[in-house]
Amino acid sequence: MMNRILLFLSILFINHFSYAQYQFESGARQSGMSGSGIVISDIWSSYHNQAGLSDLKGFSAGLFYSNMFNMPDLKETSFAVAMPVDKYGSAGLNYSYSGNPALNFSKFGFAYAKRLGKRITAGIQIDYLRLAQLNYGNDGTAVGEIGFIAEPIKNLYLGAHVFNPWRAKLNGTEDYISSVLRIGAGYNFSEKVLVTAETEKDIDKPIVFRAGTEYHMVAGLYLRGGVALNPVKYSFGLGYNYKGITADVAYISHQILGYYFQFGLGYSLIKRSEEEAKTE
Repeated sequence: MMNRILLFLSILFINHFSYAQYQFESGARQSGMSGSGIVISDIWSSYHNQAGLSDLKGFSAGLFYSNMFNMPDLKETSFAVAMPVDKYGSAGLNYSYSGNPALNFSKFGFAYAKRLGKRITAGIQIDYLRLAQLNYGNDGTAVGEIGFIAEPIKNLYLGAHVFNPWRAKLNGTEDYISSVLRIGAGYNFSEKVLVTAETEKDIDKPIVFRAGTEYHMVAGLYLRGGVALNPVKYSFGLGYNYKGITADVAYISHQILGYYFQFGLGYSLIKRSEEEAKTE
C-alpha cells in the first residue's frame, strides 16, 4: 500500500513540480523569483539558460535541495560545477535526482558557454535522462539544450532557451520528451533592483508566464519575489553572499502542490583583484 501511495505521489511530482516534463527547477535564487531566471548568470544557469555560464568569473559550484509535499521521499537534489577558461568559454557538469525508490528521475548534463561578442553570449548542453520505475524497469535517452543572452542596450537583457529541440523520446517507448521554448527579458533599474519576465511554451502544454524581482537590501543580502501563471505560483526568497559563498532559500506556494521550500548553497572562486574592482 505504501509503495502505491509513493508511486501516485511520484507521478504528481514528476508531472507538476518541474517547469516541463523531465526538467528540473534547480536554483533557489531563480525559484524565489518564480523561475523567471533565463537572463540570470550564475552556477544555476546550467538549468535555466547555459549562456549565463559564460559570465562566471571563476570556478563555481552549487548544491540544491527541494522537498515536495514536505516528504523526504519526494525530494529533489542537484549539484553543479563550472569553470571559465580565458578566451575558450566556460564548461560545466551537473547532476540531478528526484523522486524515491518507487519512481525516480535523474539527469546528467555537460554544458559549454562562450561570449560571442561584447553584447551576446551563447551556450549548449547535452543531457542524459534516466527514468526508473518500480517493477517496470528503466528508460533513458539523450537530449540537447541551447540558449543565448543579449544585452542590446546597457542594463537590458534578452534571453531565449530551447530544451530538447530534436524531440527525443525515451528508448523503447513512444513517450516523447517535452520540447520547450523559453523567451524572457531582464532589466537592472539600478545596482539594487533587477526585474525579470519570461514566457514558456511546452509543445504539448499551454503558455506559462513568469515574472520576478530581486532587491539588494544591504551588503550581501537579497530579497526576492515572483509570480507565475498557468498554474498559479507565488514565490518569495532570501539570499546572502559573503566572499563568494552564497546561501539561498525560496518559499513557493503552488496552485496544485501547496507550499514547499527550496535551499541552495554556492561557491564562486573570484580573483581578489576582480572583487576589489567590483566594489570600487
